[in-house]
Amino acid sequence: MATVTLNNVSKSYGSLEVIENLNLSVEDGSFTVFVGPSGCGKSTLLRMIAGLEPITKGDLVIDGRRVNEADPIERGVAMVFQNYALYPHMTVEQNIGFSLRMAGLEKADIDARVAVAAQTLQIEPLLKRKPAQLSGGQRQRVAIGRAIVRDPEVFLFDEPLSNLDAELRVSMRVEIAKLHNKLGSTMIYVTHDQTEAMTLADKIVVMRDGKIEQAGSPDELYENPDNLFVAGFIGSPRMNFLRASLEPTGPRLAAGPSLAMAGLAGSGDVLVGVRPEHFLLGGGDAVLAVKVDVVENLGGTRYLYGSAASGESLVVEVRDRPGIKAGDTIHVGVDPSRSMIFRETGERLRQGH
Repeated sequence: MATVTLNNVSKSYGSLEVIENLNLSVEDGSFTVFVGPSGCGKSTLLRMIAGLEPITKGDLVIDGRRVNEADPIERGVAMVFQNYALYPHMTVEQNIGFSLRMAGLEKADIDARVAVAAQTLQIEPLLKRKPAQLSGGQRQRVAIGRAIVRDPEVFLFDEPLSNLDAELRVSMRVEIAKLHNKLGSTMIYVTHDQTEAMTLADKIVVMRDGKIEQAGSPDELYENPDNLFVAGFIGSPRMNFLRASLEPTGPRLAAGPSLAMAGLAGSGDVLVGVRPEHFLLGGGDAVLAVKVDVVENLGGTRYLYGSAASGESLVVEVRDRPGIKAGDTIHVGVDPSRSMIFRETGERLRQGH
């Protein structure tokens, strides 16, 4: 296990800077997830840690040792790729043990390590098969096994589940979480799927345009986002945003009602953020009429997709209310204590600040 520290790290391709003065500490034994939209720099950052991309400026320190110029094999890291990167002519057993053979280990040692990895991942019956005879989930387990046998200080995962179908992604998320609990290793994981991030991470690092927007635990980012981007990115379905104007007593929604939220500095146009589960069905101080367009029925939970009279699209979560259907108009209350206020520029406004 090891800590990973990035001090003022930048990455440029000529005049194009894709990572800018980034500072981050990944704790020993933690499961840290880089998440963000396509092109935000998360995979580039992972490849810099792995040694597959040179660092333009700054320092990368793994377990107290600066490794900017170290070869990938010298960094104590092992990477699991999106496309599995298995050798098609080799068996599972040979694929898992390949790096150990290249390192010149004795056959008995290789066999022992492969056996432990196969047992950990529950793929012992597959050892004599070739990749073409495996499902996508089985191939991903083999790729993870190839990383495990190296006994790395840090595991790196680059969108490892993106090629799997939805059901298999869910089960593999569980397996990776169990693997982290069993090994206790430092793991850094890249994904564009914020549900994966919320499920797996001890710490989520939300990135945009080569910068860190916010880093913290899943609960911290969900309950207390620093800005409009993080609030809208973390959460599924995403947070609702209602147009409002800021008055001394609180924001007045474009749909009419006011929220009692004194102590917000400034004036002008703002956005009121409300999670789908935080609407109060049928009551509350600030009540909105919402016309329901679509009902997404998930059994005990339903998501109502509709629009307020002022035109904003809304998603409302309801439980145990099977009678609501498309075309209905419902009334929902906005709870000031569960609402967040943002400038349109992205800054979050907090009461008393």
